[in-house]
Amino acid sequence: MTRRPAEGRRWFGPTVVLGVAGTGLLALAGAKPWGAPDGAAASTLVDKSGGHVPLAAALGLVGLACWGVVLVTRGRLRRALTVLGALVAVTLVATAVVGRASSLDSARHATVDLGRTPTGAHTTAWWYVALVAAVVALFAAALAVRYVPDWPEMGSRYDAPAGSRATDPAEMEEIDLWRAIDQGRDPTDSDPH
Repeated sequence: MTRRPAEGRRWFGPTVVLGVAGTGLLALAGAKPWGAPDGAAASTLVDKSGGHVPLAAALGLVGLACWGVVLVTRGRLRRALTVLGALVAVTLVATAVVGRASSLDSARHATVDLGRTPTGAHTTAWWYVALVAAVVALFAAALAVRYVPDWPEMGSRYDAPAGSRATDPAEMEEIDLWRAIDQGRDPTDSDPH
């Protein structure tokens, strides 16, 4: 059964919103501690030195950048970027799953380093936020890979003019100035290269 372009266009807005929200939320959650030590209130100082998974924040920013570039590109490059975004999303899910154990270990070791008796560690709410955000980002990336050929693209009108030589504005009539601006050229630019 063939897919209609209208079906793909319908998914454009929700997919982009889900993708940006998932990767952005994961970038935020990756900068927060996923593990914290158990025990007395005095041991919560350890929260600042242990339990972080910096890879999650970095991958979240890469995924966010992919979504930004997908919006302004077209053709094969756009398709390649959606595949890259899907690979980043798979890695985000894996990082969230594996990162939980490493953040708990980091929180436990930070407690021992401060000379306190290790009492264990627990998962913070930020890990759950990161896991949900990673799954949302993966779902959005899968939708993008499927529907990106049908998505609307920016017109070539917004591309930089290729090989056009600017004319001296003093020599141009007023209507020519407006035409140049309408075509995306800067009539005051004497050297476009």
